[in-house]
Amino acid sequence: MSVLTDLIFAGSNAVAGLTEGAVNAAIEKHGADAKIAFPDTAYFFPTIFAATGVKVTTLGDLTACVGVLKSLISNKPELGDALNAGLATAVGAEIIEGLKYIEAENPYANEAGIGFVPDPIIRSLGVPLVTGDIPGVAVVLGKADDPQAVVDVVKDYQSKGILTFLIGDVIDQCAEGGVKMGLELRVVPLGHDVTAVIHVVTVAIRAALIFGGVQPGDLAGLLAYTKERVPAFVNTFGALNEVVVSAGAGAIALGFPVIVDVDLSENQVPGALVSVTDHAMTVRKSLELRNIKIKVKELPIPVAFAAAFEGEIIRKADMKVEFYSGKSVTCELVRMADAADVEDHRIVIDGPDIDSGDVNYPLATCIRVAGANMQPDFESVIERHIHTWFNYMEGVMHTGQRNQFRIRISKDAYDKGLRLNHFGEVLYTMIMDEFSAVVDKCEVTLVTDPAKAKAVLDNEAMPTYAARDDRLASMSDEAVDTFYTCTLCQSFAPAHCCVVTPERLGLCGAVSWFDAKATNQLNPTGPCQPIAKIDCLDERTGRYETVNTAVASATQGAVESVTLYSIMEDPMTSCGCFECICGIEPISNGLIIANREYSGMTPTGMTFGELASMTGGGVQTPGFMGHGRHFIASKKFAKAEGGIERIVWMPKELKDDVAERLNKSAKELYGIDNFADMVADETVTTDAEELLNFLTEKGHPVLGLEPLM
Repeated sequence: MSVLTDLIFAGSNAVAGLTEGAVNAAIEKHGADAKIAFPDTAYFFPTIFAATGVKVTTLGDLTACVGVLKSLISNKPELGDALNAGLATAVGAEIIEGLKYIEAENPYANEAGIGFVPDPIIRSLGVPLVTGDIPGVAVVLGKADDPQAVVDVVKDYQSKGILTFLIGDVIDQCAEGGVKMGLELRVVPLGHDVTAVIHVVTVAIRAALIFGGVQPGDLAGLLAYTKERVPAFVNTFGALNEVVVSAGAGAIALGFPVIVDVDLSENQVPGALVSVTDHAMTVRKSLELRNIKIKVKELPIPVAFAAAFEGEIIRKADMKVEFYSGKSVTCELVRMADAADVEDHRIVIDGPDIDSGDVNYPLATCIRVAGANMQPDFESVIERHIHTWFNYMEGVMHTGQRNQFRIRISKDAYDKGLRLNHFGEVLYTMIMDEFSAVVDKCEVTLVTDPAKAKAVLDNEAMPTYAARDDRLASMSDEAVDTFYTCTLCQSFAPAHCCVVTPERLGLCGAVSWFDAKATNQLNPTGPCQPIAKIDCLDERTGRYETVNTAVASATQGAVESVTLYSIMEDPMTSCGCFECICGIEPISNGLIIANREYSGMTPTGMTFGELASMTGGGVQTPGFMGHGRHFIASKKFAKAEGGIERIVWMPKELKDDVAERLNKSAKELYGIDNFADMVADETVTTDAEELLNFLTEKGHPVLGLEPLM
């Protein structure tokens, strides 16, 4: 073990020296009071903040941090001391990377990598991580002796949906090997310097703070969370130097096993540091060490099929064929039918296939399903999955839904042989796999004949959509006798439980009441459990004894009481992957709302990230609450505090998105016309005093409401 520990300490001492020198040089150049921060995060220098509770805001703050770093390096030849030295290397790497941001707003602007990963991106990863769409996180660093080996490994991870971060020359090797890269494709180049590995570490650390409710300064709790709940591992390629070995020790301290492609012989640490010199075994061994199980779907299609391709953008120059509602008839429709009327696995292409020579085609996707447990409510649930399944195909881009969508097929996918019958195979296979509890038979018809597609749209699709909309519009919390829990996010946020009602979807925006109902039907012991809507304790706030009991049980007693309609009294908890957060703006006596895509300031004096840091991880913070976009226009939004009349500010993009529904609710509830015009946005002001002037000028109803505090 002495050879290994010697390398670790050599690396950590080298990093400590570089860090101290860099901090001293930066202070000499910019002054100790110079502000320093990573972009778009509420967690300062996340590693230092999470481990010690220290908020680094100036260069002068780093001097003490260097002292802490050096104190972690004992140079004693024990494994525990070596792992502490690895943590010291992580702290040093964070400081060195942070110093880059005082020299340039975006020091990675001319790099192949992206550097620091902002908080909103981590929050957006929450749902796919807990659903298993991202089953694990791979860190691939170094320079492979055989470039094809690392290309093959990374492509394998991508095909399995593993989120893969690249550090070092492997970035260039993968790019030259044809690996498709980018956040949307889940292969993310971070930077060429080995210190860029800290940007993966801070993703894991902020997951603990955002989702897990780990408190800053709780190092033991932090290390337990990353080990138990962040399914990450490290692959190194090529020769190891002392800094890489020391960084690897830091990863092991966080619970991430390190798999190297050189022979370490007796210096291996079972389960933590392992040699795999046969690259054909790298992926299998890596997944095995983190107990990551990949459910492989065998699909008879000529392109890869994985969640990693869900964000793939097909540019017009790369497009072979397009189905676009702006140019042709389009619709997607799932209907249940009697079993006798459904021929299982029948796939029909009614009209020309995409090899007929045209660029633009109509497309009516018609799916008929039958099953003893199938219900009409499940039709739209299955329908919404079409978007996801089509996007899982490499070389296919799908946006929109119902009769308003765009599908593009790349030239590369077409050249590999992708045709419409493969789309049918994807739909059949995925429906029978994911909805097997309610679907016994399924047939798919893809209509590209213009006249027939128009007939499907006019005679079947639009009347069905209208009937569903009418029913959904009539749905209210009062109209049902059952609510549902959703504990899907508990793998990351063990103290959180959503309560889903017809008028309040899950805060991630992905789980409606119908979705929760279908999930329970598909998996009766799964994350969505029914709550009988009885024993109302307070109608104003939406407090139910049965809800409290269900939430207390689901969170093992961490949360004992929640309200469904109040932001001030026991508001619903958040996991951290919420689409929006609302909070009190005291001067106006109103509520502001920010969405995670908005990176600017709000009238509260806080950014989205700073607002969001006040909740998440299952905590209840009166006056602040995470929620989905769709909830903003709900008649139950902050109902106990006056409802949507409290809304005084939100980012313009968000306001434009919800304006139509918000105006409709305001008209029905209060008789107010064009309420969205009374709500300020960042183009009006982000200052609280100016906001009050705007609200006064508009005659905003919030000015007549009772004080919130």
